[in-house]
Amino acid sequence: MKQTTFSTAGFDRYAKTTKRAAFLAEMDAVIPWAALCGLVEPFYPKGETGRRPFGVERMLRIYCLQQWFNLSDPAAEEALYDSLSMRRFVGIDLGREPVPDETTICRFRHLLEAHDFGRRMFEFIHEHLEAKGLRLSSGTIVDATIIHAPSSTKNEDKARDPEMHQTKKGNQWYFGMKAHFGVDRRRKVIHSVVATAANVHDSAVLGDLLHGEERDVWGDQAYQGQSEVIKEKAPNARDRTNRRYRKCGVVNEAERARNRKKSKVRSRVEHVIGVIKLKFGFTKVRYRGLEKNANRLFATCGLANLYILRHQFRAA
Repeated sequence: MKQTTFSTAGFDRYAKTTKRAAFLAEMDAVIPWAALCGLVEPFYPKGETGRRPFGVERMLRIYCLQQWFNLSDPAAEEALYDSLSMRRFVGIDLGREPVPDETTICRFRHLLEAHDFGRRMFEFIHEHLEAKGLRLSSGTIVDATIIHAPSSTKNEDKARDPEMHQTKKGNQWYFGMKAHFGVDRRRKVIHSVVATAANVHDSAVLGDLLHGEERDVWGDQAYQGQSEVIKEKAPNARDRTNRRYRKCGVVNEAERARNRKKSKVRSRVEHVIGVIKLKFGFTKVRYRGLEKNANRLFATCGLANLYILRHQFRAA
């Protein structure tokens, strides 16, 4: 343990624990740092040549801050200089050392992307939760949401991102990628994620969102007519997706009532999407290309699962 310097010693007479500090304290308690660092250490530089690298856990904590607060590489450096609670979370004492610069943060992120760390992190957290007794139930809710991408051509290539596409929802056109989720009905955690271009229909990846042991599958009307796919992937599952109740201008009130009853369960997936898009701010892609943004999506979903189950996890 290092002795605290005057840069971190508070002399404020009046202080209050902010929401940010409380959030970081909760997440610090539930994240298995040692195990996650073990996933990075095999390909992390050992410092045999060049500058001595920062610690793996310290860089991994900065990476998590980027996902939680939607920070770019330069913004992460600025935020660490500006926020005492963030520096305490990372373990940086400005009286002894500087904050890693944006180039160092960027290189670490590229290193994780090159080794598909986001997917590995998501899968490990899923296994970690099951090891703690937080197992999945027998029902899955499927849904998809659009993550916007810049549609402007004012860039070096004078073109939009070729891996992103546009789609029409209602009377509005959207450009970007689409995140598909398979969410546990009882725990409200994500167990399956697929990233595609925005023009891929929701039902096209339904089979990849099921783990095979379901007894019920819920979804909105976009998944209507996929009973054969559900039966093939999860033989014991019942198709509880919503049905279209309006035909030729005539409303089937009985089918409408059944949809309303199903939606009481199906709406739980919106809580999970709300954590990713509203709590963590992942409403727009930050990088060019589908692979980098998919890596961020997997990492964000893993952290979102820990956030959703943080109270149950600590009790377990």
